[in-house]
Amino acid sequence: MATTEECRSALKRLSDNLARADGDVRSATALDRSLSCHITDLDTTFTGRLRGGRIEVADTHDGPPREKAQIRLAMKGDDLVAMVDGDLNFAKAWASGRVKLEAGFRDLVRLRSLL
Repeated sequence: MATTEECRSALKRLSDNLARADGDVRSATALDRSLSCHITDLDTTFTGRLRGGRIEVADTHDGPPREKAQIRLAMKGDDLVAMVDGDLNFAKAWASGRVKLEAGFRDLVRLRSLL
């Protein structure tokens, strides 16, 4: 089971990957939205913003998200690490229910290129 620090590191690597992206992926992440990532097996939530193609983690707390972020992710820590490492395909994990992504319709349309 991935630790909180491994999940934080994976989110940082994901942010770095998004910042280096170009084309459709870069434009999909060029949003300014609140973001939460609930790591279900650790019952820990990372909160912050997706801004300018980067994920900025501002806080970590125990339990589910305290406020409804504009973009909400939920998954096990091992799945987060595997996705960032390239060992788990986001679209397949999302389609199978291993990863949950919730957002407004317009944001989902923009984020579809990540799927």
